[in-house]
Amino acid sequence: MTAVTIAQIILVMLLWAACFPLITAGLDLAPHLTFAAMRALLAGLTLTMLALALHRPLPKGLPHWAMLAIVGLGATSLGFLGMFHAAEFVSPGIATVIANTQPLLAAMLAGIVLGERLTVRGTMGLVLGFIGILSIAAPQFVAPGQQSYIFGVAYIILAALGVTVSNVVIKRIAGRVDPLMAMGLQMLIGSIPLVLIAWATEEPATVRWSFTFVGILLALSLLGTALVYWLWFSVLEKTPLNRANAFSFLIPIFGLTIGALFFDETLEWPQLAGIVFVILAVGLVSRHGTRSAEKVAG
Repeated sequence: MTAVTIAQIILVMLLWAACFPLITAGLDLAPHLTFAAMRALLAGLTLTMLALALHRPLPKGLPHWAMLAIVGLGATSLGFLGMFHAAEFVSPGIATVIANTQPLLAAMLAGIVLGERLTVRGTMGLVLGFIGILSIAAPQFVAPGQQSYIFGVAYIILAALGVTVSNVVIKRIAGRVDPLMAMGLQMLIGSIPLVLIAWATEEPATVRWSFTFVGILLALSLLGTALVYWLWFSVLEKTPLNRANAFSFLIPIFGLTIGALFFDETLEWPQLAGIVFVILAVGLVSRHGTRSAEKVAG
C-alpha cells in the first residue's frame, strides 16, 4: 500500500470513531431510527447530487444495481439500525468489541467470495487485533449491569454482519461503477427501510431541532458518512479487503483518544496494552498479510 492509501484508510477510521460520540449526543435529541434515516438520506442525497453535477455515470446493468441494493441493505439499513439501537442497551466498550469482529468475519467471507487468502502473518495479525480490542474494552466488561444487555449485543452483531457483507460486495464492484454515484445510491436505497420503520414505530415530529442537533446531523452525515464511504470505496478499488479492513482495529484507539481529550476519560493498563496489540496487528496484516487465489494456486 502507498502512503496516500494508508493515510486515506486512517482518515476513514478516525471519522468512523468520531461517529460514536456524535450518535450518542444526537440520540438525546431525536428518536433512534428517525435520526438514522436522516443521516442516511442526507449523506445519500449529497453524494448522488454531487455525482450528477459532475456528470458521473449511473450503474449499468441489473447485476450492478442488485449489488448496490445489497450494500445499501447491509451497510446502511442493517448497519445503522443495529448501531443506533444498540446505544440504548450496550456500553460503548462492549459495542466496540463486538463491532470490531467485523474484520474477522470479512476475512472468512472474502476468502470464499473474493479469493483473498490470509497468510500466516495476516492470520496472526487479525487474532492479535481482536485480542487488543478485548483488552481495550476489558474495564467495560466487568462494569456492573452489563449482563442484561443481550438485546444490544444482538443489535451490534446485526450491524457487524451487515457491514461485513456490504464490504465484500463493495470490493466485488469496485472499479466497475463510479464511487460517488455508487455510494450515494446505496445510501438512498438503504435509507428506505429505515424511513418506513421509523415512520411506523416512532414519531419523527418529536425531533428537538436546534443548532446543536443540526450541527451533529451535518457532521455525522457529511463527514462521518458521505466522505467516509466515498474514501472507503476508493480504497477498496486498489487494496485487498483484508488488508484495508485490518485498520478498523484502530477505531477503538481513536475512540479512546477522543474520550481522553474531550470527555476526561482515563486509560487503564489493559487499554494501553490493547493499543500496543492493535498497532502490531495492523502492521502484520497491512504488510504482506494477504495473497490472491492466483498466487495461492501458483
